[in-house]
Amino acid sequence: MKLVLFNDYRLGVLQNGNVVDVMASLDGLHFHKPQEMVEGVILGWDQVKPKIEQEIQGKEGVPISDVTLRAPIPRPPKLICAAVNYLEFGQRKPAILDAFLKAPTAVIATGETCELPPVPASIFHHEPELAFVIGKTATKVNQKDALSHVFGYFNFLDMSARGLQGAVGNSFFLGKCWDSFAPMGPALVTADEILEPNNLQVQLWNNGEARHDFPTSDMAHQIPELISEISKVTTLEPGDVIATGVNHQQIGAVQDGDTLEMQIENLGPPLVIHIKDPSKREWPRGIDNDFAAMVIAAAPLD
Repeated sequence: MKLVLFNDYRLGVLQNGNVVDVMASLDGLHFHKPQEMVEGVILGWDQVKPKIEQEIQGKEGVPISDVTLRAPIPRPPKLICAAVNYLEFGQRKPAILDAFLKAPTAVIATGETCELPPVPASIFHHEPELAFVIGKTATKVNQKDALSHVFGYFNFLDMSARGLQGAVGNSFFLGKCWDSFAPMGPALVTADEILEPNNLQVQLWNNGEARHDFPTSDMAHQIPELISEISKVTTLEPGDVIATGVNHQQIGAVQDGDTLEMQIENLGPPLVIHIKDPSKREWPRGIDNDFAAMVIAAAPLD
């Protein structure tokens, strides 16, 4: 099922290119904020799902172009991003499994604008990633059981500023946590529709020009391992989000006026984001081959 939030954060289902309003299926669910509603749906899915299925029967809905789509997980309690988690088409060894936290307030929705901050970054990059939301509490889970803790999957953009120095070297906080640096959505696709999450194609276009095109099978640490290892460090709870990393080989600069479009196989409509830079900075267009080569050189094959 492809779930969306739309307009004033109403719950909908994508069906035949239309959005069907299913708020009536949440009768009896108490919430005050959109994130609370989403977490209530996740926690009560066994009871909510049949109500939604009944609600969409015979409903045509409205065209997706007639609604304003919102981020499917508006304020994740934790937003965890895997770091350097691709083999770069088999050109490097797996890096040590590592991750960083992105600010929940960095989340924006499709159609919205990512604003580049006025800081001395050497460049800003796009990083399209497969992300998923946790469906049930996970603490020290084993890899065999890990996927049972996933509620659903969606498109995610890890927007990145490079060259910003922290206390000891480059700073993930200054590079990743700016407001608007975590676009996601538009659809949250339930896990039962994605049988092989490590066999999906990820694509991105910048102003219509092809950039990223890579399979999630190129992950160094695949999703069951990510869940297992991260859950040893911090308890994962329903509503938490994990983004799985990017293959850097078609990475490129973003700058004022750009429009990014990313799409992952079987995850519904594309995620479309506009870039605004009040400072009007410019970088070379096309793939950033120097950065792509640097990622490979950091851990070359024997």
